[in-house]
Amino acid sequence: MASRAERFKKAAIKAAQSARKWAETARREADRLLAEARKRVENEQRRRRMKAALARTGRVLKAAGRAAIVAGVAAGIAAARERGARKTSRKRR
Repeated sequence: MASRAERFKKAAIKAAQSARKWAETARREADRLLAEARKRVENEQRRRRMKAALARTGRVLKAAGRAAIVAGVAAGIAAARERGARKTSRKRR
């Protein structure tokens, strides 16, 4: 039969090995959780950047739309003036 000291050493070694195994498991779990958290942060940042880009695009499209309306109005006014000028020039002949 093993002495008390040998049994104590064996139990201590077994406990240390078990603790090391559980520490390794905890490390893997922590790494997995950290990776998941990083993914979520990246997705949120990507979503925020996409939202900002869409807002900028919307502002550009609004400005382009306004410019198109102004150009249409200006073309209409120019066409009306041209028609008016043609009528008066024909009358003078």
